[in-house]
Amino acid sequence: MVARKRTTRCLSPIDIRHSSSCGIPCLSRRDALVRLGSGFGGIALADLLRHSNAFAADAANANLNGGLHHRAKVKRVVQLFMNGGVSQMDTFDYKPELEKRHGEQVDLGVKAAATSLPGAVMQSPFPFKQYGECGRWVSDVLPHMAGIVDEVAFLMAMASKTNVHGPASYLQNTGFLLPGFPSMGAWISYGLGNLTDNLPTFVVLPDPRGLPYNNLENFGTGFLPRQHQGTVVRPTSPTPIHDIAPPAFAKEITTASEADGLKLLGSINARHAERHPGDSRLEARIASYELAAKMQLAAPEALDLSKESEATHTAYGLDEKETADFGRNCLTARRLLERGVRFVQVWSGAGGPKDNWDNHSDIHTELPTIARSVDRPTAALVHDLKSRGMLEDTLVVWTTEFGRMPFTQGATGRDHNGGTFVTWLAGAGIKPGVAYGQSDDFSLQAADGKTECYDLHATILHLLGVDHTRLTYRHDGIDRRLTDVHGHVVREILA
Repeated sequence: MVARKRTTRCLSPIDIRHSSSCGIPCLSRRDALVRLGSGFGGIALADLLRHSNAFAADAANANLNGGLHHRAKVKRVVQLFMNGGVSQMDTFDYKPELEKRHGEQVDLGVKAAATSLPGAVMQSPFPFKQYGECGRWVSDVLPHMAGIVDEVAFLMAMASKTNVHGPASYLQNTGFLLPGFPSMGAWISYGLGNLTDNLPTFVVLPDPRGLPYNNLENFGTGFLPRQHQGTVVRPTSPTPIHDIAPPAFAKEITTASEADGLKLLGSINARHAERHPGDSRLEARIASYELAAKMQLAAPEALDLSKESEATHTAYGLDEKETADFGRNCLTARRLLERGVRFVQVWSGAGGPKDNWDNHSDIHTELPTIARSVDRPTAALVHDLKSRGMLEDTLVVWTTEFGRMPFTQGATGRDHNGGTFVTWLAGAGIKPGVAYGQSDDFSLQAADGKTECYDLHATILHLLGVDHTRLTYRHDGIDRRLTDVHGHVVREILA
């Protein structure tokens, strides 16, 4: 087993501790930065080393043709996370049995759901039709996604260990029910490093209405070095990235004052590093200052959607109120991926009782609203990536934390259901137009081909050229990994 040690892993996939014939000293990243005395000196050193032979040993890993453990099919990933629990039987999991038994009180063996007692069986209020050459059933709340089913591989029997939002969201993002564990994006950043020096490796685009359940912990680093945490970007905000540049009103901040500040910061960092040699937070702060300096030039251009054509704006739904926010995030995600961001996570739905997929009260009115907001932009993202040739090395993942119940809650709502839900993948390494697994006749439980977050994570890592059993980190005497002690690659959906 290859264990990743904190003392030998840096933000970049390039490890500047390699010895080389060029005569560059074998310094740790922190030591090199401290000796140079400032963040900008670190940038200069990184540029110097990047163009030297010191990185020859990592040349294959830099473009991931060989992958970390095997040949990679995927270079970058965009995950679209539907926060709140998408109702599978009202979107992708067509169940004629619900139509036959609608209104009946059927004993499904469920004594109580997450927040209610079981009501009568409820059919989907939305008509289903078959689409594409694959004949995939999709409800009419997702007409645009219905048009891309031949590009997609469906996991029709995903399951969660819990039906509570917080733990379920942790599970889908980190592989654990409890807080304190690294997110998938952090693991990918840690294991593979960056594709560009000018933008973060892992970017999160939250719903403008608010952060999801668990807030920032869904995209945190847990016990991994802090520089691998997700950088939150809010494209619709007047300040999309906090603290990337001095505020406009701070006229006293000049080039000279910044240079003096960096000099002072360098000396403070040096003292701190000597006193706390094992603390990764200093390294993360140094890395963040370096990255911020580069992002001052790169990020505004990447986030400037005015460079996109009117046709592209229209395709993503930027011209309509319902789709504008998610569409802007999806288009921004494509621009970030295009410019070398390795992992982008786009969220639909804020935490809390509304403005998400948590449709307890009335599936008839709540689901169509949130579905319309993502349907057109999601399909546009897949089409756009394909038209640019990016789908050949980009993976698109659409998922949620759990599903919903086949019976009513109250009058026409649906309660949480960890028994089964739907996830789909498209792009590099994926067999298009297929489905794996199925739920029971009522879409209550996974019946065949059951998959869990561990299997999804293992499959994503596999496509990135990473063996999920070998990407580990020693923490409290345990070789931790994203998939814990579980998981298998879902080869049935791989090309």
